[in-house]
Amino acid sequence: MEAVESIAVPEPDEDDPSSTLLDLSSYLLHDLDSVELPPSLTELDLTANRLSTLDPRIGNLSHLKKLSLRQNLITDAAVLPLSSWNAISSLEELVLRDNQLKNIPDVTVFKKLLVFDVAFNEISSLHGLSRVSDTLKELYVSNNEVAKIEEIEHFHQLQILELGSNKLRVMENLQSLENLQELWLGQNRIKVVNLCGLKCIKKISFQSNRLTSMTGFEGCVALEELYLSHNGIAKMEGLSSLVNLRVLDVSSNKITSVDDIVNLTKLEDLWLNDNQIASLEGIAEAVSGSKEKLTTIYLKNNPCAKTPNYTGILREIFPNIQQIDSDIFS
Repeated sequence: MEAVESIAVPEPDEDDPSSTLLDLSSYLLHDLDSVELPPSLTELDLTANRLSTLDPRIGNLSHLKKLSLRQNLITDAAVLPLSSWNAISSLEELVLRDNQLKNIPDVTVFKKLLVFDVAFNEISSLHGLSRVSDTLKELYVSNNEVAKIEEIEHFHQLQILELGSNKLRVMENLQSLENLQELWLGQNRIKVVNLCGLKCIKKISFQSNRLTSMTGFEGCVALEELYLSHNGIAKMEGLSSLVNLRVLDVSSNKITSVDDIVNLTKLEDLWLNDNQIASLEGIAEAVSGSKEKLTTIYLKNNPCAKTPNYTGILREIFPNIQQIDSDIFS
């Protein structure tokens, strides 16, 4: 039988102020029996180990603010002790990404939680989020099996909501998220946009859904980045009010002409590749509002990209262009 090489686990240095952080990521630990956990710890990073249970000593680290258990073997049964860890009730960041959870764990005890990450698990429902503190600012539940947006109405302070790569079909229950700035819903099954009047939002991703229309973003006047690639959109519309938009990605759709972006004077990146745009004629007028500002344009895999002197024409239209498709200019 081959001997297993022992791993040297770092000892905290009590004279070093940075000893409030203990980084044990990628040590392949099955438990923490050989590890000292000083009571002064404010951050404990256990990413990429083989932990299947939670060491009860963690629950006594009364100064702990950040706990990462990312990429371990944590199950629903393993996180049950969390609900009684009153000594670390001031925890602000809890990362359980990439484990074996099937349900939202009970984290009611954490009254000051700002970041909660349960992405890359096997969670089928958001049931249990109603018990998560309303102090939350960032919520990550991407790459799960969630079919319905629910139990999020109390998150009035939420700024980032990541629900990509789930089984969502309908946008709902977002109307009370008045401070939401980023919404990530890529790789779902959504057919219709319903942003419920979110006026502060700055970044939205609907990549790889089932949209056939661009309408629904008109009220998002603070929007700076909009990602709509890999849908079934045939027409550019509903964009004229988005005057703060810097990045627009409508690649891999069914678009035949460039429309409704003449007002977008702050536009810097425009992704139109893999569509059905036949000609470069009219592009200059369509993007006239931002032709000085635009630095990146993608039009490859459109019929218009076969136009003789294609790159030269675009460089003439956009005097400050830095990138056309994969070609970068100094």
